[in-house]
Amino acid sequence: MLTFLVLGLLLLPQAVSRISAVKCTTSEPIPILHKYFQSGELTIAGIISQIYILYDPIKFERHPYQELIDDFMLLTQNYQHILALVFAVKEINDNPQILPNITLGFDIYNHYFNPQFTSQAALKVLSTHDKFIPNYKCDVENNLVTVIGGPNSNIIGHIATILGIYKFPQLIYASASETNNNAEDAFFHWMFPNGAHQYRGILQLLLHFRWTWIGVLYLDVDSSKIFVQKVLSTFVDNGICFDFIKTIPDIGFSNQLSEMAEKACEIINITMESTVNAVIFHGDFQAMLSLRILLRFSQFEDVPVKMKVWIMTADVDFTSIPIQRSWDIHFIHGSVSLAISSKEVAGFQEFLQMRNPTLEKEDGFLWDFWQKVFDCSLPSSDEDKRDGNNCTGEEKLESLPGSVFEMSMTAHSYSVYNAIYAVAHALHAMYSSISKHRTVMNGDRWKDQNKNSWQTNPLSVCNDNCLPGYHKTKKEGKPFCCYDCHPCPEGKFANQKDMDSCFQCPESHYPNINRDFCLHKAITFLSYEEPLGIGLAIAALSLSLITALVLGTFMKHHKTPIVKANNQSLSYTLLVSLLLSFLCAFLFIGRPNAVTCLLRQTAFGIIFSVAVSCMLAKTITVILAFMATKPGSKMRKWMGRKVSASIVLSCSLIQVTLCTGWLASSPPFPELDMHSAVSEIIVQCNEGSGVMFYCVLGFMGFLATVSFTVAFLARSLPDTFQETKSITFSMLLFCSVWLCFFPTYLSTKGKYMVAVEIFSILASGSGLLGCVFFPKCYIILLRSDLNKKAHLIKRMC
Repeated sequence: MLTFLVLGLLLLPQAVSRISAVKCTTSEPIPILHKYFQSGELTIAGIISQIYILYDPIKFERHPYQELIDDFMLLTQNYQHILALVFAVKEINDNPQILPNITLGFDIYNHYFNPQFTSQAALKVLSTHDKFIPNYKCDVENNLVTVIGGPNSNIIGHIATILGIYKFPQLIYASASETNNNAEDAFFHWMFPNGAHQYRGILQLLLHFRWTWIGVLYLDVDSSKIFVQKVLSTFVDNGICFDFIKTIPDIGFSNQLSEMAEKACEIINITMESTVNAVIFHGDFQAMLSLRILLRFSQFEDVPVKMKVWIMTADVDFTSIPIQRSWDIHFIHGSVSLAISSKEVAGFQEFLQMRNPTLEKEDGFLWDFWQKVFDCSLPSSDEDKRDGNNCTGEEKLESLPGSVFEMSMTAHSYSVYNAIYAVAHALHAMYSSISKHRTVMNGDRWKDQNKNSWQTNPLSVCNDNCLPGYHKTKKEGKPFCCYDCHPCPEGKFANQKDMDSCFQCPESHYPNINRDFCLHKAITFLSYEEPLGIGLAIAALSLSLITALVLGTFMKHHKTPIVKANNQSLSYTLLVSLLLSFLCAFLFIGRPNAVTCLLRQTAFGIIFSVAVSCMLAKTITVILAFMATKPGSKMRKWMGRKVSASIVLSCSLIQVTLCTGWLASSPPFPELDMHSAVSEIIVQCNEGSGVMFYCVLGFMGFLATVSFTVAFLARSLPDTFQETKSITFSMLLFCSVWLCFFPTYLSTKGKYMVAVEIFSILASGSGLLGCVFFPKCYIILLRSDLNKKAHLIKRMC
């Protein structure tokens, strides 16, 4: 019995071996056509997309694969993401310092920006290579260690549902979605900044450039919907207003292109007719493809395209398909995109230059990429070589324009490259069993982007910003960011845009013409350094010299009849007072001080009162002389110097009394007038008592009026040398000057008011000098034949 048992056991393998194997056939439900595999002891899986598909809605009338894939759209720039992964693996395998004696491999699948293909790719990385039996692997090699996915956060998030069960780390080169709160997220590592950080950056950007009136266009995807529903409310809380918030139709079902075009035209009309200049464009990686198509529709509909500042997150990349190669890209100029830093990796460009479709047989992405970007055909047989425009394999990637393919490493590719190295260093640390000295890749940390200064930044507001110098006033019935702008009131300024109110300038400052900042007020007074002051000083000095010459002439010819006639002492007194009045003008020129303020008005008033009283005395003397010539006249006793001297002294004494009372009660003093002139601080003399000032002027005017009246009544008397007529005309001129003085004086301010008074002093004094003394000087110097006593007696008769 034991023998039969042993024999049976020995023969059993042979019997089993003769049993025909039952083969279980399996097939992929939806084959992934684009993939790239390289064997290794450890495998890094890549679920990346280079191709976007158009598909029909599944109606189950044919195989789902035939309905799902309707047409391919190749995103040419995305091929660099795949090459960055391949290049990083190659560098690590060639580096004996990282993972020695261990070979890395990769298994890359195209997810076509489609959830079905994404889920299938996640299942394939769990299967044996070239087999589709999830969770079954019979390979000794090709052990999966991590999965790198991207660049679409809305699609790639589906891999967490499958791979999270197996605790595989997943590195995603996209921004973290705010919807990912599942337990599987513990195995997710996002290579891009969290979306919340980017939104705060956009908000700060809008506030910095004062783009408070904006529009929003977004794709119909989960991340964009969350942005609109949850984030835009924080923008409103910070003073941002929205003119429109519209959804852009996404490229999806191929049989819905006409509906998409109709909706796209409606949206582009709203966008271009809006007054906003800044538009937030939110979407996933390939959103730029939809935006370019949207703007392309506007050209067919003859919609004028206005330049807008498009503001995008870091996820949106400048993707395009070959058909868009010749499309206008000027719309992107001046746009703002949050960017992830990238730097050139040594050897990467040379690696790209070596790509050749005839050599890279395992690269399932390169074949279609090469044909699309170079617009040629790669023949698969000798017969194909005779047809059409064939690719030679000698085409160069560096010859392609940057809008089709970039030779420098992009931010997305750099994130993939860093992710591979992060995995390699982690594996190296694990295999080296150095728990306390784990390798940390420090050299490739993100750096802040260089801040490029904007030479021109267009505004995007409901209305034009209130410029400095203006303040805001709310528009009734409009949102809070719509307002009118009104200039700042006099004396106020606004040094920033959109000020709610204007500020008062300090007392020593005044607003500039635009009222956007304050300037120091200039200290002003009538000085010797300006033309007006110099002119008046020269005039006063000239008249003083002329008066001195006239006085000298009279003193030299004091014995002649014309000098002796009509009270010689009065003539001397009048000339001296006129000389002092001209010199008095110098008290008004220059910066006022305590002494000049005390002297200028009082000296002027007293000296001119003496001069006018002399004119009055002269006139009365002529009248008395004429009346005394009548037989039996009692006026002879009033003849003599006592009468004229008493007139001059009494009139002058009254004026001196007024001036003394003025100085005793409320003397003039220097002051700074801050308010009369907007841009000047006037250094002037405060008269102290305006009543006393006008009393002094009024008394002088009273004397002048009396002198003129008396002289006018006596103008026809047979006076010697027509003196009464000269006095009449001189007093007429004197009164005219001072009558004009008052309105002019009261209507001017500052140094011009002082100049008016000096001019009045010089004009009235020169009138007295010219009318009274120039005719006599003419006779003394040029007509000495008339300066005789016989001629005097003849004129008296």
